[in-house]
Amino acid sequence: MENMVKPPVHSRKPAPDLWRGKRVLVTGHTGFKGAWLCLLLSQLGAKVTGFALPYEPGPAAYDLLGIAAHLHQNQFGDLRDAQAVATAVRSAEPDIVLHLAAQAVVGRSYRDPAGTFATNVAGTISLLEACRGTPGLSAAVVVTSDKVYRNDGTGRAFRETDPLGGSDPYSASKAACEIAVASYVSSFASTLPPIATARAGNVVGGGDFGEDRLIPDLFRAERAGQPLAIRQPDATRPFQHVLDVLSGYLLLAEDLIQKPSETPRAVNFGPDAREMSVQDVLDTVARVRGRAVNWQHADPQAIYAEAPRLAIDASLARHTLGWEPRLKEDAIFLETAEWYEAWLKGEELRGLSERAIERAISS
Repeated sequence: MENMVKPPVHSRKPAPDLWRGKRVLVTGHTGFKGAWLCLLLSQLGAKVTGFALPYEPGPAAYDLLGIAAHLHQNQFGDLRDAQAVATAVRSAEPDIVLHLAAQAVVGRSYRDPAGTFATNVAGTISLLEACRGTPGLSAAVVVTSDKVYRNDGTGRAFRETDPLGGSDPYSASKAACEIAVASYVSSFASTLPPIATARAGNVVGGGDFGEDRLIPDLFRAERAGQPLAIRQPDATRPFQHVLDVLSGYLLLAEDLIQKPSETPRAVNFGPDAREMSVQDVLDTVARVRGRAVNWQHADPQAIYAEAPRLAIDASLARHTLGWEPRLKEDAIFLETAEWYEAWLKGEELRGLSERAIERAISS
C-alpha cells in the first residue's frame, strides 16, 4: 500500500539560531557535497572543521567555492587512519558531526573493492569510535546512499524499513556502513550522541567534477568538444539539487538535538516528483539551455552492472522533518547549468554559489 502521508505545504528551513556558533565537524569537506555543506554552514554562522583527503587534481568545488577561507580548522587525513580520525575529532571538539567522507564512485568500487569497504565501513567505525565519550557532542548524521537497499527489480520506491543489500561493492559497502552504525547505536548508546543515517538519491549541482556522473560528464565533454558517452539512457534515478539534500541533513541533525526520541534514525531524501531517466535529464538540460545535448552510446566494454531503475520514498522526511525539495525538475537543471556555464566562461563562482545558498535558506 502506498504511503499516504502528505508532505507539508511549506518546506522547513535550517534554523540559523541553532547553527550560529556551533562547532561542526564535516568529514569529506573537499568533495562536492562536503564543500557546499561547509559554505552553507558558514552562512548559517557555524564554526566548521573539515577533515578529508586533499581534493584530486583538476577543478574542484572546494577550490572554486573558496572553502578554505570559511573553515575554522582545515584538516587533511585519511578516514582509514583511525589515529588521524581520532585526532581530528579531539581537535574539532564538535557539537555536531556530519559524516560525508566516502569512496562514492560505483565504477571505482569495482576497481578497488577492498579500498571502498575500508573507507566506507572501517572508516566510519573509526569515526564512531572517536565520537564515543566526546564531551559536548550532541548529534551525528552519517550520510550513506539510496543504493543501500536490496534492489528486488520490482521498480518500487524503497522505504527505510526495506531490507538492506547491494550487489556492487559501493552499494554493499554503504549497506554495511548502515549496519555498523545501527550496531554502534544499539551497543554503545550511553557513550554516543543521537545518531541517524541519511540516504539520498542522485544529487546534482554546480561544482560536481566526480567521475562517472551524468552532469559533470556532460560539461566535461562539452568543454573538450566531444559527444557525451551515455551508458544507459533509459536508466532512472531520483535526481535532486545539492542544496535541498544538504538542508535535509541539517534538519535531521537539528531534530536529533531537539527531540531525539521522536527523530527517525534512518531517513530517505528524494524528489517529490517522479524519478527521471537519463534521457529525461538530457532533454531537460537541452530545454533549459536552449540547445541540444550532443551524446552517443558508450562503448559496451565500458558499461558495468547498474540497476535500471532506482527510486526511494521520502515521505518520512516530509512527515517527520518538515523537509521538502525547493527546486523541481527544470529549476534543478537550470540552476546547475548556469553554474557550469559560468565555470566554462571563467567567471567568479563563490558569489554565485553564496547567492544560491541565500535563496535556499531564506525562500
